[in-house]
Amino acid sequence: MKLAGVGIWSSQLRYGDFVESAEAAAELEELGYSALWIPDVGGKVFDAVENLLHATERVVVATGILNLWMHEPADVARSYHECVAEYGDRLILGIGVSHAPLVDAGEPGRYKKPLAATQAYLDALDATEQPVPVQARVLAALGPKMLHLSATRANGSHPYLVTPAFTAQARAALGDGPLLLPEQTAILTTDADEARAIGTEWLRNYLLLPNYANNLLRAGFAKEDLDSVSDRLFDAMIAWGDEETILRRVHEHVEAGADHVCLQVLDSDPQAYPREQWRRIAAALKQ
Repeated sequence: MKLAGVGIWSSQLRYGDFVESAEAAAELEELGYSALWIPDVGGKVFDAVENLLHATERVVVATGILNLWMHEPADVARSYHECVAEYGDRLILGIGVSHAPLVDAGEPGRYKKPLAATQAYLDALDATEQPVPVQARVLAALGPKMLHLSATRANGSHPYLVTPAFTAQARAALGDGPLLLPEQTAILTTDADEARAIGTEWLRNYLLLPNYANNLLRAGFAKEDLDSVSDRLFDAMIAWGDEETILRRVHEHVEAGADHVCLQVLDSDPQAYPREQWRRIAAALKQ
């Protein structure tokens, strides 16, 4: 499976009202977005996947990411093949180890040896009666070892909360061929104060997760940047401004080696579907 263009990453499509999610998915397909990405922190993720597939005809649906600690490989493989049989080859499984604070919340000490856990999970998927094809899965990867696994045991990588500079590094690590599908957060406003009001706490919550914090420290940000959510860090991680500014950031990822970029558009109401922003960005993409 190949994937290009611009997609939408949305927690609302996963956790919002199923009827509204289906309506939004159908509109996003008509607007021209090539993929719909949804997160997972446990629960019936394939119910949400099937809801989006049923509402659309062409768009790819992808998990970003399916939390491997919270789903049995045999169940995942069975659900994958049921979706493909019903809706065609439109499903990408983004798979990842998530984060220790989230995984250990219900079972302290469960999160350990993330690379080995990912390898074991892929082995288990491959050992099922109907394995999930390598071409239909990508891995959440920030470090070099996980990127290598993305290139050798999957069809590429779906990195989250990264810059175009990271995308360039990831492409070099993956080499030619494997898919590179970064997420880019965006806020459609030219008002700096409004952007900060919408994005600061959202970003701060992610900085509490060691995987993201350590990746940003490796990228050259200082601990003070993370502690204060500095302007330098905020501007690097969140593309805010008008449509042209946001699409410029998307283009930077593509120039750095991304095959496809999925936009996560933040709104002042975290529960709201940012449908007007999605429409404006889609119109700009067509110009």
